[in-house]
Amino acid sequence: MKNKNKNKKGTLNLPAHKIPTPPFEEKISLKKMSDISWRIFRIMSEFVEGFQFLSQFSKEVTIFGSARLKPGTKWYKEAEKLGALLVKKGYIVITGGGPGIMEASNKGAYSVDPDKSIGINIQLPAEQRINPYVTKSRGFYYFFTRKVILAASAQAYIYFPGGFGTSDELFEMITLIQTKKIKKLPVVLVGKEFWTPLIKWIETTMDKKYKTISPNDLKLLNIVDTAEEAMKYIKKSKERTIF
Repeated sequence: MKNKNKNKKGTLNLPAHKIPTPPFEEKISLKKMSDISWRIFRIMSEFVEGFQFLSQFSKEVTIFGSARLKPGTKWYKEAEKLGALLVKKGYIVITGGGPGIMEASNKGAYSVDPDKSIGINIQLPAEQRINPYVTKSRGFYYFFTRKVILAASAQAYIYFPGGFGTSDELFEMITLIQTKKIKKLPVVLVGKEFWTPLIKWIETTMDKKYKTISPNDLKLLNIVDTAEEAMKYIKKSKERTIF
């Protein structure tokens, strides 16, 4: 499907620094308390803008994964398939808006209904860009505010193979569910070959050897190998409000 730089409802295919953002764009010095206060206002503005942005959507599923996986690779294709399956079933696909798995998921969603392909982007000097399949987006200066918005109202979290960022997002969501700060909802890891060694380490080292987690905590993670298997867990999820 041919994609254009603009549509009537949103902006896409733009560098992250051109995505709509809160008004405090200038660099802020922390030499004075007044400067720190302005930094706090900037953080607050990102949360307000982010939650307002989310309020227009329902039945969201957030997909995480590496920005480095290229088109044509196994997990890129599977993420694209999952994005399409989700939208066909009435869900909205939310990603970090960048390349790799994020692009693949948005691409699949866009192929079915462009209005259900959402990106929550991060502003970086060069690395991150908004992928061409995002039709509604919001850019963030801070990683932590972006992460909150990515997670805030999703009814399922899907994790494809990824690096430190994907792992960080996974463990934070598991911690929030484990400590009952958010409701229990499906956490699905796609890619048995990639995720099984990590789960084995958690089981043998964290659970059995050091007993730093409960055996029941492992039940929070569901490992699958295909988009169709992931959908079985997603279909069991319930729509929720923000946190």
